[in-house]
Amino acid sequence: MSTWDARRHGETGQQNRPADVAMQFRNLCRSSPWKWQSLRFEYVDRPDPVPEDLVRAWLRRPGALRLESAAGAVLHSTTGINDSKDGFYVSATRKSWLLPPQLVTPVYDDGGLVRRRPEAAYGEPCFGNGRFAAALDPVELAGNAPVPIEFPNTNAVELGPLTEVDHAGRPAFETIVIPNAAYRPSDPEAPLCRPGRNLIRVDAGTGVCVSSRPLEDEWKSHGHWIRILAVDEYMLDDLFLAESMNLTDVRRHISWDISRGV
Repeated sequence: MSTWDARRHGETGQQNRPADVAMQFRNLCRSSPWKWQSLRFEYVDRPDPVPEDLVRAWLRRPGALRLESAAGAVLHSTTGINDSKDGFYVSATRKSWLLPPQLVTPVYDDGGLVRRRPEAAYGEPCFGNGRFAAALDPVELAGNAPVPIEFPNTNAVELGPLTEVDHAGRPAFETIVIPNAAYRPSDPEAPLCRPGRNLIRVDAGTGVCVSSRPLEDEWKSHGHWIRILAVDEYMLDDLFLAESMNLTDVRRHISWDISRGV
């Protein structure tokens, strides 16, 4: 049974209602902070994967990011991943005391997806515009919590039929979405959804929005595309520093030059 079929069927083997399937998709869009810690991927800030516009990325939560161009040139590298905060900073605002989402527990549904997100220090590293960060944690497609059943139109977006597709070798869920008045993008200048119909794909294993493509003529040049290469790889701090610490590779033989005394 495929990943999508497994989510659509209960223990009795009966197919879930469309409303239940839509709820599972929204819960997947809320789940990214608890699905992975590090990600290696390719990113294009347009709906088609044009090779010359491709950016290679290494991201380790909560804030380490390295970006390279398709030619291998370093575009960005985090320099302050180990910086501490002084006493004035941590006492300045209540937000200073919030924990990373990985350290707090959300409310899960029966399938292990996040139904309700707790208060936490959310936020992914940005590059270029806010769409980059929003794609990594696409909660804007669902909202932090489910809406009351009496007011279904207050969902962030309306969902069309959902299908399972292959996206760059990984299973993803695809649907056409239309934003409602309740849609609140994390970056209003670079939302995942433009007015009208948008074709959206969300990776089944990570909850990352791997593709957004507006279908209205006015917005067809907008959108993004992601190819996930590896999940939860071990990444050294050295990878994210502007200047390498030149760490020794302990797997290599180290020769010792011992000169005889005269």
